[in-house]
Amino acid sequence: MTRVDAYSTPWTDVARHLATGDGLALLPFGALEQHGPHLPLGTDTATAVAVAERLADRLDALLLPPIHYGDTWNNAGYPGTVSLSPETVTAIAVDIGRSLAASGARALIVVNGDWGNRQPLYTAVRRLNAERILPALALDYPGMDEAVAEVRTSRGAAPGLNHAEEVETSIMLALEPGHVHPERYAAEYPGFPSDFGTRPMQLHPFSPTGVFGDPSHATAAKGEHILAATVEGSLAVLADFIAGLPSR
Repeated sequence: MTRVDAYSTPWTDVARHLATGDGLALLPFGALEQHGPHLPLGTDTATAVAVAERLADRLDALLLPPIHYGDTWNNAGYPGTVSLSPETVTAIAVDIGRSLAASGARALIVVNGDWGNRQPLYTAVRRLNAERILPALALDYPGMDEAVAEVRTSRGAAPGLNHAEEVETSIMLALEPGHVHPERYAAEYPGFPSDFGTRPMQLHPFSPTGVFGDPSHATAAKGEHILAATVEGSLAVLADFIAGLPSR
């Protein structure tokens, strides 16, 4: 199977692909967010694009250009981070879904690259499905947590928090090693209040560098393992979704 890249493909070929194939469209939804002094602001987008590309290849799907911005309010205290409101994230996803429905797509699959996008994208998917605009689903990296547990050798900074440390640095070493600065690696293990994770908090008061954990344990092999497992986990989730789509 071969994906069709919407960014570089004429509309006539896109229309043919949607009409004659399975009609699936994949949207990587990333963020422009600080990832410490050693990783690029586009880390979340790069990861979402990599997963979406691999899924599009396996599903013979239409790959849409990524959304480079998301709801990154929790990192807004670090210069360079550009955040959208939750309402804007939802509106972007819904509008894209409407356009795809008008173009003849059968379903929209969103690959979410940032934690802050989860609730806004859930709201968008709910609207697209409830209003019968287009069947839609948002993926939050199924299979990734299990893969991380298999390869992680450093201590996590907090449960569920993988930010600019071993995990994300490994992924970027696998994807874009030229954008990683190993000479800047520095571990940060901030103290958190007991209610961390249960209410909205900005992160800059806890870590001056934006690192939460230890990036020095990162390797490209770990990153590739995490990405491959995430793709397989995503395909397992998508199997029932695709099987349940209305026939043309």
